[in-house]
Amino acid sequence: MTTTAANTAATAPPVPSLPDDAARWAAVERRDRAADGAFVYAVATTGVYCRPSCPARRARRANVSFHPTPAAAEAAGFRPCRRCRPDGTGLAERQAASVAAACRQIERAVADGEAVPSLAELAAAAGLSRFRFHRLFKAVAGVTPKEYAAACRAGLARRGLDGDGSVTGAIYGAGYGSPSRFYETATARLGMTPSAYRDGGRGAEIRFAVGECSLGSVLVAATGQGVCAIRLGDDPAALVRELQDRFPKARLVGGDAGFEALVARVVGLVEAPGRDHDLPLDVRGTAFQQKVWRALRAIPAGSTASYAEVAAGIGAPKAVRAVAQACAANPVAVAIPCHRVVRADGALSGYAWGVERKRELLRREAA
Repeated sequence: MTTTAANTAATAPPVPSLPDDAARWAAVERRDRAADGAFVYAVATTGVYCRPSCPARRARRANVSFHPTPAAAEAAGFRPCRRCRPDGTGLAERQAASVAAACRQIERAVADGEAVPSLAELAAAAGLSRFRFHRLFKAVAGVTPKEYAAACRAGLARRGLDGDGSVTGAIYGAGYGSPSRFYETATARLGMTPSAYRDGGRGAEIRFAVGECSLGSVLVAATGQGVCAIRLGDDPAALVRELQDRFPKARLVGGDAGFEALVARVVGLVEAPGRDHDLPLDVRGTAFQQKVWRALRAIPAGSTASYAEVAAGIGAPKAVRAVAQACAANPVAVAIPCHRVVRADGALSGYAWGVERKRELLRREAA
């Protein structure tokens, strides 16, 4: 896993534009965190000003005035609320910053070959209990601290395998106590043995074929574990080049009659994307990506979900952008139905194989 989820969660969303006091009061009534930074409100009876999201007891509307900035509220004679700290960093920002700091601690420990800080140590640094910090970390980053550390080690090992050193050196350099700990999940993470991955796929056999369907050309590739790529496009040669670039030293084998049958099953899935399939898949990704891809397969055919709904469904409501990136990284079109994810307003957003193809796949499922 990369730090995408944590970085995404730590990025502040755009501040909404609130046209009048009625809209501002509505934001205060629902304690809307999205409105923090757009204005502050002051209460005449207490002399205090607050963020829109302040959890304090709500004041009467007649006693409330609105100010564009904390400085404006203080100029009018009000003092900052000690609970929501409107003159400083908000709770959501502080929480995201604490998780981002923990991620940096984990990354540094993995990179330096040191012991990863324990949950208790990370929680203490954030000023929270172990339980609260564990829950906060998962909500912001999309994975637990333990899963994040494991993904950092795996990423470091992957980069080591991409270098010039030995496989064993890459494994120990990534902080694994023994090669067996790495080999337990290596094939699932790399799609082939570490030695084969280290050599750009040298010695690995990847069968592939390019077929035609109503949406253009479709490339299907498979390792011994299952289908590792389904790509749609207009240029068959470009699709093959993408596969060659990923594993330049692998033995790419044109599909035989048996493999052509697999291609036919994939073409059938493109033509009728709403039906269930039992294609064996060999897809590699971070812990977060795998979680998103499982969620995508749970979206019923003929239905759609927003990126925010997917993020909430996997327990990471703040990782909307990371969910979008995981959808974009999906290596098997249609088999993992990332085309069923749309924007919150229902509009179609980017699709790795073209928005028009996404629109057509959804139309076929609806029909």
